[in-house]
Amino acid sequence: MASPPTPIAAHVTHTVKRLRRERAWSLDRAAVETGVSKAMLGQIERGESSPTVSTLWKIASGFRVSFSSLFDSGAATREALECDQHVPVWGEDSVGMQARLLFPFDPLLGFEMFMIELAPHALSESAPHAAGVVEHIVVVEGELQFCLDGQWQSLKEGEGLRFLADRPHAMRNATEKRLRFHDVIHYLPGAASGN
Repeated sequence: MASPPTPIAAHVTHTVKRLRRERAWSLDRAAVETGVSKAMLGQIERGESSPTVSTLWKIASGFRVSFSSLFDSGAATREALECDQHVPVWGEDSVGMQARLLFPFDPLLGFEMFMIELAPHALSESAPHAAGVVEHIVVVEGELQFCLDGQWQSLKEGEGLRFLADRPHAMRNATEKRLRFHDVIHYLPGAASGN
């Protein structure tokens, strides 16, 4: 017997269904817009699959919504100015990435913030996000190898970078140690709604 979905997984399922229904998109249309297969979208909507962080990004970009809206149930107080260490974690996915939501998307300020952890030797490759998405990464612990436009660079603890995320990019932990970094995602006007 399958275990019941976690609250985050249930929220992802509900949100993807709702977004598709609001737009009156078929699964075929949603697959074209997001770059996620019709079969995978169907599995997500039925709660039969836990999508990776990369797949969630494709879905968010295709529907033009913030990344955190896919797994933030709204339990976190939007007005809170302090980050909460007990907010949802999108549990470690198949590539060894774990995302903890620190600040959910704020439509007034146009950003959201995560603590990302990459397991030793994990590689996360991201498809381009929607136009107008800018990421700011700051390494908190460990060493991050980052690739944009085919060029790899290394970031050590305390170092950071900002980049336009509408291009393919990759992040890698090439060490045996834990890697944690903050990821602030800024949506320029029109890049995402708060849905």
